[in-house]
Amino acid sequence: MNSFFQKFKLLVSDPILRNRLLFVIGALAVFRLLAAIPIPGINAAQLELFFSNNQFFGLLNLFSGGGLSNLSIVLLGVAPYITASIILQLMTIMIPRLKQLYHEEGELGRQKFSQYTRMLTLPLAIVQGIAFLMLLEQQGVVSSLSPLQFGANLVVITAGSMLLMWVGELISEFGLGNGVSVLIFAGIVAGLPQSISQALFSFDQTQIPVYLAFLAAALATVLAVVVVTEAERPVPVTYAKRVRGMKFFGGASTYLPLRLNQAGVIPIIFALSFLLVPQMFASFFQTSSIPLIAAMSQAIMGGLNNLLTYGGLYFVFVFMFTYFYTAVTFDPHQIADNLQKNGAFIPGVRPGGSTEEYLGKVITRITFVGALFLGLIAVMPIIMQSVTGIQTLTLGGTALLIVVSVILDLSRRIDAQISIREY
Repeated sequence: MNSFFQKFKLLVSDPILRNRLLFVIGALAVFRLLAAIPIPGINAAQLELFFSNNQFFGLLNLFSGGGLSNLSIVLLGVAPYITASIILQLMTIMIPRLKQLYHEEGELGRQKFSQYTRMLTLPLAIVQGIAFLMLLEQQGVVSSLSPLQFGANLVVITAGSMLLMWVGELISEFGLGNGVSVLIFAGIVAGLPQSISQALFSFDQTQIPVYLAFLAAALATVLAVVVVTEAERPVPVTYAKRVRGMKFFGGASTYLPLRLNQAGVIPIIFALSFLLVPQMFASFFQTSSIPLIAAMSQAIMGGLNNLLTYGGLYFVFVFMFTYFYTAVTFDPHQIADNLQKNGAFIPGVRPGGSTEEYLGKVITRITFVGALFLGLIAVMPIIMQSVTGIQTLTLGGTALLIVVSVILDLSRRIDAQISIREY
């Protein structure tokens, strides 16, 4: 506790750290102001009904930073930017030049990669904006729009998404932490008062044991998220001794930290995208004049609205994408090659191909645990609703994962900045 207060005191007293903190606060104030400005023509009653009956858009609201729930001018949030980043990272598998740019060309290469991400964000924001406006208009959430009104709303929400992307990058550069994660974190925290008030409004004294069990489950989930987020599998590494002149160099022993959850929340975003696309198409074609298409659309909607089916698909997709994204971001061949070039080896394992095979086996085993954990975190709201039968008790495991991850990341970055100041 004393250490915490000492860090907080240094954070407030140091002018550079204080200015970074104030910049983050100012940027978040601008973000919340934008999130409170709605697009015109909203039916508030239909909007509330739409979100109460739709698990998908409730989760997507997390990644819009809370801007989607009231159809603000930043309703797309940073979702197009995240999608663009994911697409480009996946393309590194198929395009060697992108892989070289992302992994091997240092800071300049990452800057070019970021520029490509921004360029791809714009068309994705336009496509997602069109899809959302058409779907919301069909559901009666937004009143019927003329082509001019539709185009104006599309321009506004696309510009809002690009502006939010810029704010996020400014936070990363001039503030503390990853800007996109901080914006999502702010949206989740901003929605807490409303969630607490809904729970208190529907409070039932006969359900006190259920509420206590829910509180215990929430605390246990937070603890589990912290443990899994920080968990590492250390792989011992030894550097060979080298003789230069009359001196010996190397011979030191260290370890290679392999995180239990290499993928973060990206698999959950992937799974949401794969589940959202068929639902959006099914919503469009439910009223089709072709009986077969209408029947198929209604069957898809009925299946996805079933909690058991939806939860099972969600869990399977998250589990699969955890392995997939880990394979994209973790390259055992490159790590084995780097170790060999630096005269390092894993004790008991031959350099080169054997090291690559060993690292592949280790990452496959620990990813299994991480994938199971992410899958359970993703379906936790469904489990809580099914067990308690209370709709207001939705223990958002995804939200907890994001909040805890952002807090831990901020803590590490503040510690790093404080260490630099001390030196």
